[in-house]
Amino acid sequence: MIIGVPKEIKHQEYRVALLPSAAYQLIKRGHQVVVERNAGVGTGYPDADYEQAGAQLVSEHKAVFEKADLIVKVKEPQESELPLLRPGQILFTYLHLAASKSLTEGLLKSGVTGIAYETVEVNRRLPLLEPMSEIAGRMSVLVGGYFLAKHNQGVGVLLGGVPGVLPGRVVVIGGGASGINAARMATGLGADVTVLEVDLERMRFLDITLHTAHTLYSSEAHLTDLLPTVDLLIGAVLVPGAKAPKLISRSMLRKMKPGSVLVDIAIDQGGCAETSRPTTHDNPTYIEEGVVHYCVANMPGAYARTATQALTNVTYRYIEQLADLGLKEACLKQPSLVSGINVMDGKLTHKVVADAHGMKYEALPF
Repeated sequence: MIIGVPKEIKHQEYRVALLPSAAYQLIKRGHQVVVERNAGVGTGYPDADYEQAGAQLVSEHKAVFEKADLIVKVKEPQESELPLLRPGQILFTYLHLAASKSLTEGLLKSGVTGIAYETVEVNRRLPLLEPMSEIAGRMSVLVGGYFLAKHNQGVGVLLGGVPGVLPGRVVVIGGGASGINAARMATGLGADVTVLEVDLERMRFLDITLHTAHTLYSSEAHLTDLLPTVDLLIGAVLVPGAKAPKLISRSMLRKMKPGSVLVDIAIDQGGCAETSRPTTHDNPTYIEEGVVHYCVANMPGAYARTATQALTNVTYRYIEQLADLGLKEACLKQPSLVSGINVMDGKLTHKVVADAHGMKYEALPF
């Protein structure tokens, strides 16, 4: 099979979907790997590394799509890339379709088989999303603490405090992969941390593993009680494949202190606050109701090398199986791939995405 690795063209996206070492392994197995020139430069992997691995380098973006049977990417196809996709081709990437009806319609029109990293599910886990959630969770405390600084229009609170001064208060909504990593970072800094969660077993796990963090059952009433004293609010909620629920209304936000910070990790899925809208790394924040909002839609892209290595660690075995066996046989050997198929042959095959847009859902033929 021919595997294509295009350079990411989303603004300020530096990650690449395949490491040179992974390309080498695929080539050893008899496959061809086509890589766009400079695809890995943003992560510190020059073209020479891919050439040494045996990959074919091409200069034109569209040439990767023309040659490849399997396209591996990091972010969803941009508008200019949709016409490059074709029926019979497999696209393996983060899609987040519930947040974009236009992208969903574009993929359906192309006829491509779109497999979304974020909906591949194994025993109620999302193994291809977890590494990016871990990075975004840890990063949320770093950026949140930075934007709490007075010169960044924050309230001027140091999360860890100092002797004789109370630490900052951090509230994390959601105790999944991103939430627990945010809480770990915040407790490590010495902040006062509360995690809101609805799963009682998950709360027991958080209570045992985080030690100094508090857990609280997630409800609007509990969140409303906490908001007036919060310095950093982190939205880490996730419903697999679906739009993020809007748990923070504008009126709730008004209860927060001026200069407090909201980091909405869920912005890829539409955001969990009524006031959230996507931002970029070069213009990451805005202020609504006196609260600094950080809503960068590709947070892990800031730490592109770490993120690329972590992503390839979990995606490679799926890429290998798709290349070795083809789609249907790979799904038989690795049934979790089935939950990742969002679109196929012009049909919307993921019910949660279909429900999000009020579109027709069609079951997979296998």
